[in-house]
Amino acid sequence: MASLPQLNRTSLREQVYEVLRDYLDEGHLQPGETINLDAIAAQLEVSRTPLRDAILRLETEGFVTIRPRSGVVVRTLTETDIRNLYQMIGALEASVLLGEGHSLAAAHVQAMEQANAQMQAALVADDFDGYYAANLKLHGAYTDISSNAELVRHLKTMKQRLYDFPRKRDFIKEWELASTGEHDLIVAALKAGDLREAARLVQDVHWSFAVQEKFIRRYYLPELESS
Repeated sequence: MASLPQLNRTSLREQVYEVLRDYLDEGHLQPGETINLDAIAAQLEVSRTPLRDAILRLETEGFVTIRPRSGVVVRTLTETDIRNLYQMIGALEASVLLGEGHSLAAAHVQAMEQANAQMQAALVADDFDGYYAANLKLHGAYTDISSNAELVRHLKTMKQRLYDFPRKRDFIKEWELASTGEHDLIVAALKAGDLREAARLVQDVHWSFAVQEKFIRRYYLPELESS
């Protein structure tokens, strides 16, 4: 494991959490790996208390599993995990459109169009990071209107599990192109004021495991394991 940065003494729990998330995102902690808590505590020069709190948060968010007799293990996404994440993300995003879509202004829809254009340009440039940053921006243009901060937080955490860890630095361009096409349809429905159709496209197409399954299997293998 690479050496960890020194921390100041404010908000230790949050800092330890961020360090561990960085290590997950950067691949320093791999799926299935047991985390050496003593080594991390020593390197960060912290007690077990902030480390324990950070680990409990990571477990709640689904990044690790605490096993009483074998320690803390980095969680591997299974087929069931991905099915569940797609179902929950689709349902929550659709609920925002149905419940609060009336708050969407022309500027929000325009931001979605601009983000989708950025995604398409990133595909041409083979810019993986740019593509996914624009993808998050597009979805955030409508989910962030929600007055339910807890819902928005859970959405972001679930997407981090799918996108940030484990992180692949390549495309399945057929999937990415299909995704931008789906975005075009969602934007068109919003422009027409048809929130129900936009929500249907989000839940039953864009975030449908069944619709996206062939791409999901190609992208997440070999990480994807049948459960």
